Amino acid sequence: MSVMTHSEAQTEALGAKLASYCKAGTVVAFFGGLGMGKTAFVRGMAQTLAPGAHVSSPTFALVNDYGGNPKLVHFDMYRITGWEDLDTTGFFEYQQQGAVLAVEWSENIEAALPDDAIRVTFTRLSDTEREITIEGVEW
Repeated sequence: MSVMTHSEAQTEALGAKLASYCKAGTVVAFFGGLGMGKTAFVRGMAQTLAPGAHVSSPTFALVNDYGGNPKLVHFDMYRITGWEDLDTTGFFEYQQQGAVLAVEWSENIEAALPDDAIRVTFTRLSDTEREITIEGVEW
């Protein structure tokens, strides 16, 4: 499914909608460059899964745990270059614990993504417009 969004608020609303389909252990893998709206999408997911959480890009921390039930954990894999780096993020532990994982820069950990990961790809159409393609979920 592809959806056009015309604002950050619409991107957040799409994230909130997708989150209602997530269950414990769901991995949502984001693909797309800088400034595409990935963190805005996760803010929307948090509205559903971890209301009241302050969502920010995990660029420097690599991992933000927002709590919730199931727990929402937000990863930035931009600087991950191998299995050892990935292991230090806690990715596998959070996955085993049944957290919902929101993974930015998933192209860097493609081999570690589960087969049933939901794939969300962002394409910039203009400064405010995005085409967001979501695969792996039945609406």
